[in-house]
Amino acid sequence: MTADSRSGAGRRSLAALVCGALAAGGLAAAGVSLLEPGAASASSHREAPLISGTPQYDNTDLYAFISPDKPDTTTVIANWIPFEDPAGGPNFYTFAEDARYDIHIDNNGDGQDELLFRYTFATHVKNKDTFLYNTGPVESLNDPDLNVTQTYDLELLKLKHRHVTARTKLADDVPVAPSDVGKASMPDYGKLRKQAIYHTAGGATTFAGQADDPFFLDLRVFDLLYGGNLSEVGNDTLKGYNVNSLALQVPTDMITESAHQPVVGIWSTTERRNAHGDWTQVSRLGNPLVNEVVNPRKDKDRFNASEPRDDAQFLKNVTHPELPKLIQAIYKIDAPSEPRNDLVDVFLKGVQGLNQPPHVRPAEELRLNTSVKPTMHPKRLGVLDGDQAGFPNGRRLTDDVVDVALQVVEGELLGAKNDLGDAVDANDKKFGHAFPYLAEPTEGSRGPLAKGTGGGNDVRNQLGDALRPAGSASGSTDTGLIAGAAAAGAAGVLLIGTGLAWWRRRLRRPY
Repeated sequence: MTADSRSGAGRRSLAALVCGALAAGGLAAAGVSLLEPGAASASSHREAPLISGTPQYDNTDLYAFISPDKPDTTTVIANWIPFEDPAGGPNFYTFAEDARYDIHIDNNGDGQDELLFRYTFATHVKNKDTFLYNTGPVESLNDPDLNVTQTYDLELLKLKHRHVTARTKLADDVPVAPSDVGKASMPDYGKLRKQAIYHTAGGATTFAGQADDPFFLDLRVFDLLYGGNLSEVGNDTLKGYNVNSLALQVPTDMITESAHQPVVGIWSTTERRNAHGDWTQVSRLGNPLVNEVVNPRKDKDRFNASEPRDDAQFLKNVTHPELPKLIQAIYKIDAPSEPRNDLVDVFLKGVQGLNQPPHVRPAEELRLNTSVKPTMHPKRLGVLDGDQAGFPNGRRLTDDVVDVALQVVEGELLGAKNDLGDAVDANDKKFGHAFPYLAEPTEGSRGPLAKGTGGGNDVRNQLGDALRPAGSASGSTDTGLIAGAAAAGAAGVLLIGTGLAWWRRRLRRPY
């Protein structure tokens, strides 16, 4: 595949916004496959009826890239629990204990996993006689004031034709970074995050915990494609929300078949234990947005329970996609002729000459050519802008997959050059330069401070000042606060007196 490098100037035209609305909405049906690789076009938050009611098990995004600061390793990031409100306590966000969170690696293109990294979690509560997540400021992951904690085990399973041939415990009882309750509860959250990074004996590095949702786009696309008139574009509607993340960095030669076959296919799943004690797959994610937009409602739950090797059953959803017809009805942009056989090869196999493995079996996986080295200056449009290390060759955190999807869906690879986008070009928070690369979560204490506070002179300090003896240094402030307190006390006495008088009068009534 070849791609012309071009600048980002002039991408905010009306035409750009139109296609942005179209693509951000998920022209995955007509184009995520055309995306030329098997990479995603967007996030999969609440994508299917059953999983939308159980967010602990819901995959939201999957990323895979060569580590920029350690180019002999590959980093995979998988996220769960969409739309975490930072202040959503007192029961903050935990991984499910009755779940297996799995990262699958297909290193020979047969649509089956040869390697499986499995995370399982346990929850620990120190004091069940309090409603609090933490009972004081938390200084470390083993702080006794951190009342609710989680730990996890990480296993590596080797498989052949879906049967386990070897099992290795890579990590045991590793602490999870907690939800960021707020500045008073966790004054140095960065310190807690660093303590949650664990190096295994086999050379892998792992992290589990809360993070800022790294995906960026305007989700108002579901209001009939941005309001029907493009009045609802340009706002990162995931700004301020968090997710629960698993980040895994492994030596690249651990996951590839050989130096001669460097392409790996990656997807994540969630298995849940049912009432009979059996494990059932309830969520699956390779190329984000596929189940959200490509599959109709009748297929969504079935897709979540299926395996990539069986993806031929969903072929019609790609060859006869719904979304282009909807776009045509709203914006009068002609939908491409069907069947969309041009989408099938790229969507299910990867791009020939870039990230398509030899003898590939068509399957929906996020494919990464691990022999392509990272660049010091990544371009948000990835391969379309001449950056072979970016989307759709895997997916980096900074890749603007929505804009790439738009441009490809509207014919970029067919010769119809365009500069389309959804007017959301980057995440609201900067990503890190070292593992786990994710931005720290938005804290639960966000929002405006109480009136009259700030600069370190908070309400607690003011109350302390008010209790100082008369003649102390902050006399004017003390006087005002004491007067306020006295007035409040007088009002309280007056209310109590009024209440007693009313009660006495009521006792004298004959009825």
